Amino acid sequence: MAVEKVKEFFAGYGIEDRVQEFDVSSATVDLAAQALGCEPCRIAKSLSFLVDGHAILVVAAGDAKIDNPKYKAQFGTKAKMLTPEEAVSLVGHAVGGVCPFGINEGVTVYLDESLKRFTTVFPACGSSNSAIELTIPELEKYSGYVSWVDVCKNWEPA
Repeated sequence: MAVEKVKEFFAGYGIEDRVQEFDVSSATVDLAAQALGCEPCRIAKSLSFLVDGHAILVVAAGDAKIDNPKYKAQFGTKAKMLTPEEAVSLVGHAVGGVCPFGINEGVTVYLDESLKRFTTVFPACGSSNSAIELTIPELEKYSGYVSWVDVCKNWEPA
């Protein structure tokens, strides 16, 4: 199970005990916010796309939406989200639990500017009923991101 893979990943840093698992679904931003008792905007959703035949993840705030012109300017192609099957095979996590931790080799991770307004955020941990609270520097460290990007809209800077 992917949550075990993520716990194993975090065990390498000694923080696997920070992974939270819920008795309810956290597969969507709203469900995750309810399970955690936080605002939906603080959920760090991992959106999976195909760029030049390779999977990428854009980790963005829960209230942010992909801005197609910004995305195309950044990645040189139209935003094409992975199918649920592609997410499992290319990223290593099922939709609802996609996160930048314990992912398959060759997946490139980007962090969206929409996250920078928060002290801590809550990304999923590989399953549709898990999350971890991380500071932004911790998210940078554990996600293995390559850069910050500005590819979203509909969120307000703090």
